[in-house]
Amino acid sequence: QVRMVESGGGSVQAGGSLRLSCAASGYSYSCMGWFRQAPGKEREGVAQIDSDGSTHYADSMKGRFTISKDNAKNTLYLQMNSLKPEDTAMYYCAASIVSRWCLLLHPGDYNYWGQGSQVTVSS
Repeated sequence: QVRMVESGGGSVQAGGSLRLSCAASGYSYSCMGWFRQAPGKEREGVAQIDSDGSTHYADSMKGRFTISKDNAKNTLYLQMNSLKPEDTAMYYCAASIVSRWCLLLHPGDYNYWGQGSQVTVSS
């Protein structure tokens, strides 16, 4: 059974940093990613790392967020720097087992999801 267990959310002032972690059990995934959802808004893609290690980011996160993966621990990370109040959301890690390259930050390609970690950024 696949388990995705997140940790590392919290509250921080604008300009601060947080790191999210997601320990994943099970497969060798096609890609893994982070998504977020703010109240009243749709879920949006944040960052994605493919099986070859290539990384992709939503435009508003480029230069501030870094996605990485420790393959030995099968743990996904999201380092978030220069946080802004508009980054406040519930953040979800996700993993895909599609038998092709993942579509870029497309939630429909992801099969397994973490429980969510709240990130709150105050001004």
